[in-house]
Amino acid sequence: MSLYSCSLANSRPRILHYLTLWCSVASLMVVKSTAVKVRHYKWDVEYMFWAPDCEERVVMGINGQFPGPTIRAEVGDTIHVDLTNKLSTEGVVIHWHGIRQLGTPWADGTASISQCPINPGETFTYRFVVDKAGTYFYHGHYGMQRSGGLYGTLIVEVPKGQHEPFHYDGEFNLLLSDWWHESIHEQEVGLSSKPLRWIGEPQTLLINGRGQYNCSLLPNFGNSSSTQCKFRGNEQCAPQILQVLPNKTYRVRLASTTALASLNIAIGNHKMIVVEADGNYVQPFTVDDLDIYSGESYSFLINTNQNPNKNYWIVIGVRGRRPNTPPALTILNYKPTSASKLPTISPPITPAWNDYNHSKSFTKNIFALMGSHTPPATYDRRIALLNTQNRIDGFIKWAINNVSLVFPPTPYLGSIKFGLKSGFDQTNPPENFPSSYDIMSPPANPNTTTGSGVYRLGYNTTVDIILQNANALGANVSEIHPWHLHGHDFWVLGYGEGKFTKDDEAKFNLKNPPLRNTVVIFPYGWTALRFVADNPGAWAFHCHIEPHLHMGMGVVLASAVERVQGIPSNALTCGLTAKMFLKKKNIP
Repeated sequence: MSLYSCSLANSRPRILHYLTLWCSVASLMVVKSTAVKVRHYKWDVEYMFWAPDCEERVVMGINGQFPGPTIRAEVGDTIHVDLTNKLSTEGVVIHWHGIRQLGTPWADGTASISQCPINPGETFTYRFVVDKAGTYFYHGHYGMQRSGGLYGTLIVEVPKGQHEPFHYDGEFNLLLSDWWHESIHEQEVGLSSKPLRWIGEPQTLLINGRGQYNCSLLPNFGNSSSTQCKFRGNEQCAPQILQVLPNKTYRVRLASTTALASLNIAIGNHKMIVVEADGNYVQPFTVDDLDIYSGESYSFLINTNQNPNKNYWIVIGVRGRRPNTPPALTILNYKPTSASKLPTISPPITPAWNDYNHSKSFTKNIFALMGSHTPPATYDRRIALLNTQNRIDGFIKWAINNVSLVFPPTPYLGSIKFGLKSGFDQTNPPENFPSSYDIMSPPANPNTTTGSGVYRLGYNTTVDIILQNANALGANVSEIHPWHLHGHDFWVLGYGEGKFTKDDEAKFNLKNPPLRNTVVIFPYGWTALRFVADNPGAWAFHCHIEPHLHMGMGVVLASAVERVQGIPSNALTCGLTAKMFLKKKNIP
């Protein structure tokens, strides 16, 4: 069945012409190319000195680059990456964020779930098919290596000779991240300490790995430095200028690999038409600014219809947390105007960090492209996941249904495939939380426990997940949490305030809910998802805020692992599976 089947019935006349174009090619996101290729890459992951924000620190790079190389492929292509770990003392993996890994769950790149960490000096081959066009990225998924700079962009285009359902004359890729001067190893130790040593807010926001800490393109803007940056242009922290021609349409591919920060982007005097979210087409809608949470990706169009003798500010600001981090700035440069000519119009101001109504208005305006495949009308199983902040023996943790996730030494994929029951906790994790739980107050009993159990899902069953937010340990504190599902896209059925009840089902959008792989839950609210467990494997579902996952905010889902064939032996050469191979001299 095609993901998209189009109907223009009841369309408004003013958008009929636009939707006709969209629907005529909507299926291109999942169409298979007739000229598929195998795209080979050889990557070395290593620590290196770099100055992302003009202050030299140690970053994680790939082949001497930070961020890592951009991968461009077409639908149906096979990506083949020989990844060599050149870190001296730690393992590494890379997760291909948004790629569903149909038939290749071992290539998902999640340590302790899909594979063992790649040991220093060893090489592991990631080989998988990209089946759907869209804007994606990749990043480290072991410890807090994403925070250390292990990330890059992955773009999947429609096959040659075919076209996207919208016109554009040029394209830019913006990968957003946040940056700390404290090393990730110091951060990890702090998060595991008693008392907790929180990582604090990032020093700098980076656009394509570039930001400014000790100077600013616009001194004293927001809480920026008072010192004017003076660049020759070859500095590692010099901003990448977006150069455009007048009266053209440009696609901006935007992805956030931040470890903590929720962000907002705005471009002076330019509207943005949102056309894609997490690799899925959406009904186009126009905004002045756009909120993006960690793990999300978008495409939006801009029309360069402003005064061509001027340049314009692009501003990235912090949302959802009190912004101690200065906004990131770069310039939209109308050629042939000099890129060194600073904009004369004031930069857009990021909405107030705690203006959640603004955030909700944007998020709730995202709908699937008209004619998209709709979710099943009913579910086979519903799991409610309560996010809480808790304590274990005085250590602060995050927990789901009062269980803080710990990863076992044997990857779940191997333990389940080979029936190694001692590989993880066989107790079924809780499917709900007490109806009497007061989400508006700190936990009455803040103590929690650790666990490594798995939610086992029936193959091809329809699963609802209700993400429920609550008050943290402090009074009147409830944070934004972006949740990312590996191996699947899901329909976002709705959002709500307070505690979810059965009556809230009446608010579900079953007509045109967007397909996503990452979704936000707002403070003291709930978010409802639905997906079909049709991809055999073991999959992470977790908060995409790096320290929150490190502190236990995640779960593991598994479905039809017995159907998985062809697991490479070197994906499982640790823990109990390694002992099994040594004992039996068996290769799966």
